[in-house]
Parts: sequence; C-alpha cells; structure tokens
Amino acid sequence: MDSGSHRLRIAVLLPCYNEEAAIAQTIAGFRASLPDATIHVYDNNSADRTRDVAAAAGAVVRTERMQGKGHVVRRMFADIEADVYVMADGDATYDAAAAPELVRCLIEEQLDMVVGARKSEVEQAYRRGHRFGNRLLTGMLARIFGRTFTDILSGYRVFSRRFVKSFPALARGFETETEISVHALELAVPVAEIVTAYAARPAGSESKLSTWRDGWRILSTILHLFRIERPVLFYGGIGMALAALAVVLAIPLAITFAQTGLVPRFPTAILVTGLMILASMSFAVGLILDTVVRGRREVRRLHYLSLPAAGKRP
Repeated sequence: MDSGSHRLRIAVLLPCYNEEAAIAQTIAGFRASLPDATIHVYDNNSADRTRDVAAAAGAVVRTERMQGKGHVVRRMFADIEADVYVMADGDATYDAAAAPELVRCLIEEQLDMVVGARKSEVEQAYRRGHRFGNRLLTGMLARIFGRTFTDILSGYRVFSRRFVKSFPALARGFETETEISVHALELAVPVAEIVTAYAARPAGSESKLSTWRDGWRILSTILHLFRIERPVLFYGGIGMALAALAVVLAIPLAITFAQTGLVPRFPTAILVTGLMILASMSFAVGLILDTVVRGRREVRRLHYLSLPAAGKRP
C-alpha cells in the first residue's frame, strides 16, 4: 500500500499467551490480507509452544516477561517503528481479511485510530457475560466522557504512529483497551469504527479473559481515569453528596432553633459543620486538580501534534 512517494511500513502486533492452537492461523490470515506487513508476536510467558509455532509461521517473535496484556502493549508500542500499526489478538477470533479496509480508512481519512467493532453470529464466540459487561462499561464511559465507541473492549485496532508514540500505556492487563479509548477521547483525536466479524476460538484455544476479575479491573480503570481526567465532576460529586447530607442533618436543628432559640443536639451541629467543611474542600480540590489536568492535557496534545499524521513520515 503506497502513500505519496513511499511505501507504508505496516506492523501487525499480536500479543499472545498460550495460543499454540491459534497463532499459526492468525499469522496466516494477516499474511494473506497484508502481505507487505511485518508480523510481530509478543509472547507473554506462554507455557506451551506459542513461540515456536509463531516463529515457524514466519513472525518476528519477542518475549515480554511482565505478565499482563497491558505490559505487552506497552512493550510493543515502545519497540516497534512503523507508519501504521494493526493490533489484534493471537486467538484467530478477529477477521484478518478486514485489516486492509481498516488501514485504508485510517490513511484516506487521516485518522489516528480505527476500531474493529465486533459482530458475531456465533454464540460461543462472544459469551453472554462479556456482552453484558461490554455494554455496561461502554455506557459508563459514554456518561463520563461524553462520547465513546460501541465496543470499547475490542482488541482489534489500527493506529497511526503518532497515536502509538503519544500513548503512555500505563495499564497492566486487559484494561489496556479502555485506557486506549479514553486516551483517544481525551486528546480528541480523529477516530472511527468499522464493524468486523468475530469468530469462535479454534479447538484447543481458551479465553484468558475472566468476566468478573477482569471486568472489575476494567471498571476500576474507568473510575480511576474518571478521577484523574474529570476531577471537577469526581470531587464535585463527592462535595455535593457531603453537602446534601449536611443539609439533611441540619434541617431538624434549624427548625428547633427557630422554635426555641436553642441547639440541643450539639454533636449533630458539629457533624454538620464538619461535613460542610469537607464538602468545600472537595470542591476546591476538584478545581485545583482541573487546572493541573488541563496543563497535562496540553502537554500531551502538543507532543501528539509534534508527530506526523497517519501515513506521513517526518
């Protein structure tokens, strides 16, 4: 695939953990759809023959010792130099044939990320608990950050170089997709979604995603990013809750004082005063942190803009 006078460097990134049964099929699929791409497999301490099978299939194989998909993504983004990055899982569930369309959309529309939103006709491919969790977490992200994607947990994404090299990659596990989505929303980078097929895993391949454990970690990540990126709303909400509680407790005291001129429940009055002080402090913390966040966001945005747009080299 050419862009201007040079051929685009396309890297396919496949984080893997115990995918001996599926990795060869995954590599073959991307080799067929993107014949000029370099396919990188990053093995995350697999106990099976994932590394050997991937190397035999023609992939460039590396190892990340720190356990967790987030650690693997951080390493891949740091190590690999390319113009376009195609990231997918090594379990043969994502439609490799859709990759050229995702890349074309990224380049022609000058985007920084295209998400392959999953659509499956096979019940076993996308478990009910995962579907419900995805809808719940996607809805939460939309309410907090104002706009979102229809599938924030999709691991099938195409990135520009400037997105990859400006992404801090702090997550450790499967919450990395949520972190990627929030990064895109906070920097207001141009993104798109394309619906792609999602298949069941091949025989012998098992999902590493735990509905409850990883769902909780993703939820915690959303709340953590909410606190960091929206401090006025986060701390302001706490302040409003404390102030509302103080008002509820103060109403009987005010009525008694109006009738008798006395404050017989002095401990309650002290509690109300303390709650209002905490509420005021919470509002102040939110405003102060909002200034800090805006400064950090400006620095991140300027670094992002210092990198070339999709398909353009320095």
